[in-house]
Amino acid sequence: MRDVEGAPRRTAFKWLLLVFVALYIVALFLLAVGTFGWFGQERDPLSAVFLLPLGLPWNLIADRLGLEGATIMVLAPLINAGLLYWLWRR
Repeated sequence: MRDVEGAPRRTAFKWLLLVFVALYIVALFLLAVGTFGWFGQERDPLSAVFLLPLGLPWNLIADRLGLEGATIMVLAPLINAGLLYWLWRR
């Protein structure tokens, strides 16, 4: 039997996940454009700034643990995406 009462919640989490993944893809694209100078853009060391809010609080936790590097910043939003997916499918 279908969970009719939970359907609006599931739909909301589905859309939240889709928007989050779309923002993540855009942030990764902007990182690549700023890092490699695509489309005539100058190389910008702050091109990863759009990934930071998507990866919170995991970026801060990794920083407190002494973990460094671009890989942490790039992969941290995937934890939040996984949590949103888990909440959607729960």
